[in-house]
Amino acid sequence: MAFRIIITKALFFPKSIPFQNPNFSSTTCNNSHPISTLLQQYGFPIHNLHNFLKSNQFLLNSNVTDIETSLKILSLFNSSTNFITSTVSNCPRVLDLNFLKKWELGISKLGVLDNMTMIQKVLEVSRKFDLYPDDVLQCIECLKGFRFSSVTITRVLEEFPMVITMSEEQIWGKVEFLLGIGIHRSKIDSVIRMYPGVLGFGVENKLKPLIGEFSEMGFEPKEIRDEIVRNPKILRSEVGELSKCLRMLNSLKCRVPVKEKIFSDGAFRASYNVKLRIDCLHKHGLSYRDAFSVLWREPRVVLYDLDEIDKKIEFLINVMKFDVYCLVDVPEYLGVHFEKQIVPRYNVIEYLRSKGGIGDEVGLRSLVKFSRLRFYNLYVKPYPECEKIYGRFVDVKVRHGHPEGLWKLFKPPKYSDSKEDLKNIRSFMEQLH
Repeated sequence: MAFRIIITKALFFPKSIPFQNPNFSSTTCNNSHPISTLLQQYGFPIHNLHNFLKSNQFLLNSNVTDIETSLKILSLFNSSTNFITSTVSNCPRVLDLNFLKKWELGISKLGVLDNMTMIQKVLEVSRKFDLYPDDVLQCIECLKGFRFSSVTITRVLEEFPMVITMSEEQIWGKVEFLLGIGIHRSKIDSVIRMYPGVLGFGVENKLKPLIGEFSEMGFEPKEIRDEIVRNPKILRSEVGELSKCLRMLNSLKCRVPVKEKIFSDGAFRASYNVKLRIDCLHKHGLSYRDAFSVLWREPRVVLYDLDEIDKKIEFLINVMKFDVYCLVDVPEYLGVHFEKQIVPRYNVIEYLRSKGGIGDEVGLRSLVKFSRLRFYNLYVKPYPECEKIYGRFVDVKVRHGHPEGLWKLFKPPKYSDSKEDLKNIRSFMEQLH
C-alpha cells in the first residue's frame, strides 16, 4: 500500500524545480536585469545582450548607478551609440568608474583625440595597461619631438595605439633604423603615416633580417629604399616570404607577354604582388602550398587587383556553391574575366538547370575551360532563350585555319604556255585516244 502511494505521487505530482538565478537563466531574464535595461538605453542590441552579460558576469554584480555614470562619461567623449557599444563590447572593463573619471578630467589635455576610432583604441589600450591621459600626452609629445606631423600622430594612435606603451628609446630605434637604410629624414613622416605598424617591429629580430634578405635576393640598397618609401607595408613581410615568391616567379612557364607584364615594375614589386595574392588565397581557406600552386599554374592572377580576386572567390563560394579547393583543380577560374565569362556562363547554366535542360551536372572545369565557341554550341545555340541571357557575348565567330587572305601566298605561280608546250600536250592527248 505504501509503495502504491509513492508511485502515485511520483506520477501525478511534479518534481520541485530547483531555484535558478534570474540573472543567468535565460535571455528573457537577462533582458529584465537593470544593467541590461541600461545598456539597451545606450544602443546595445537586445539579441546580443544575453551572451555579452553571460561572458562578463561582473557587470551584473556592479552598481547600476556607477555603470550609468560610466556610460554618461563615455557619451561625453563621443555621443554616437556606435562608439559606446563598440567600445564596451571590445573592452567591458572600460566601464570602471574610477578609470573613466580620471580620463574625464584629463582628456581635454589631448588635443588630437578627435576621432571616434582613435578614442576607442586609446581607451582600450589604456584600460588594459592601466594608463591615463598624462601617459598618452607624454607619448604624443615624444612623437612631436621626432617631428611627426599631427596627421601622422593621429594615424599612429588610430592604427597602432600600442605606441602609448612604448618608451622614447623604443620609438627612436625604429626611426634610427629607417635613417640607417638611407631613407631621408623628410620621408620618415610619410613612411610612418602610411604604415604606423612599423613602430611595433623589433629592429634586431625583424627589420634587419628582412633588409638582409632583400639584399641577398640581389636588390640594390637604392631599390630597397625606394620600394619601402613607396609602400612601407613591404616591411610587414615575414623573412623568407619574398624570396620564395621570387623563386616561383623565375620558374614560371607561361606566355611571354604575361611574364613581361608581371615584371613590368621590377622583380621586387612583382615578388611583393605575389605575396599579397598568396595571402589573399590563404585568407579564403587555401593552404600556402595550394595557393602557390594556383598562382604558378595561373600566373594571370598576379595581374588582377585583390578586390577582383575577392569578388571571384566570394562568387564561387556563395553563389556558385563550389568549395574553395576547386581552385586547386581549376585555377583558370581566377584568370578569366568575371563579367565577360564567369557571370554570363553561370547564368546560362543556372537557367538550363532550373528548366531541367541539363542531364549531367556541369562542373567548374567545363564552365571555365570550354572555349567560347564550344560553350555556345553546347548550351546557348540549341536554346534560343539563352541568347538573351548570354547577352552581347553571343556573337561567336568561327576562326579559320589561316588568316583571311593567306591562301594567296600558298597558291602556285601560273606560267603562260608556249607554242611548243601546247604542241607537246596535244600530241600526248592524241596518243591516249
